[in-house]
Amino acid sequence: MKPLSILIVEDHPLQHIYLQHLLSELGDFMLETAEDGKEALERLRQRDFDLVLTDLLMPGMDGVQFIQCLASLRCKPALAIMSAASRRMLMAASLVAKNLDVEVIGLISKPVAADALRSLVDQLRNNVRRPSPALPEHLDIDRHTLLQAMSSGQLQAWFQPKKSLANGRIVAAEALVRWMHPEQGVMLPAAFLPAIKAFELEERLLWVVLKQAILAQERWRQRGYEIPVSINLPTHLLNSHDLADRLLEFVLHHDGIPGMICFELMECSVPQDISNFYAGACRLRIKGFGLSQDDFGKGYSSYLNLVSTPFTELKIDQALVQGCHDNEGMAQALASIIALGRKLGLTVVAEGVETPQQLALLRKVDCNQVQGFLISHAVSSEQFQQLLNNDGPATSH
Repeated sequence: MKPLSILIVEDHPLQHIYLQHLLSELGDFMLETAEDGKEALERLRQRDFDLVLTDLLMPGMDGVQFIQCLASLRCKPALAIMSAASRRMLMAASLVAKNLDVEVIGLISKPVAADALRSLVDQLRNNVRRPSPALPEHLDIDRHTLLQAMSSGQLQAWFQPKKSLANGRIVAAEALVRWMHPEQGVMLPAAFLPAIKAFELEERLLWVVLKQAILAQERWRQRGYEIPVSINLPTHLLNSHDLADRLLEFVLHHDGIPGMICFELMECSVPQDISNFYAGACRLRIKGFGLSQDDFGKGYSSYLNLVSTPFTELKIDQALVQGCHDNEGMAQALASIIALGRKLGLTVVAEGVETPQQLALLRKVDCNQVQGFLISHAVSSEQFQQLLNNDGPATSH
């Protein structure tokens, strides 16, 4: 196996020598250096690297501008950011990268310590070993194909468990859509949701997922498990003033229980008028459905919306969760949000939990429920039944 390649972007020559020395002690790497972002981009256009380790505070093109240019490359390396600036500055720069689909695997404060580089190298090696999800490169998706996939049962609701931190048992689930493609196999939402949105089929998909969730709940109920299910609801659908009525009619027609269904208001879209948001939220609660503020801490979600809307659940965005265990400021913000949610009488759910350290912190700050890869990926309703069997009856919410 050829050595991993790392490009160090740093304007200070002594830092070049120092970083090269530390990295050479940690393994056999192909190391190259660049004095600024412009030189680094020239190197990246000439060859691929596994990792770019860049400073933020550089003359000429600064680190943030470099990250923005990095995103335009055909082959994007993993990124680690280092700086003597504040931790908040590092976090802000990482959000620039992440929102441009550049994977950030490390944030390192200067002066750079050997332990920080060792953790970065471990993360890089894990990153290289972990296979990337296979996405179809030339899949031609048209409206007819999507409608056919929905009607034929190829688009399926899979379920990711939510576990109680009080007793460690599964107490709820989130329905997430998967496409069982006859040629591509199991396709994740990133491969087809943009087409769903482009052809304005989000409401059609909502009915498909809702029906499958109700059927799954009935199967679990027959085995002795009462499991509430959350379903994503694009917020712009609240522009339809009778949506709550139609949802209630649909659920009752399929023998579902409104109180066992929670709609998560997503931030991928906004209503034409904010009054439609509040009206739709109120009417969903009047009909007996649960209501969740999804991705709190991201996008336009605000404290005003949280305290003014009749939510029953608060879901904390994974960006807050995944940065909490090594960032004191973010951990304090997380604890404050959880405390506020509990004071408002909401069930607080942390999503995107991936490490035992994150889980331990969430337990310490009294979060109600967690979901994420550490608990389980989304699975079919039959596999979810096996998870229920392993965890025993869900008696606490």
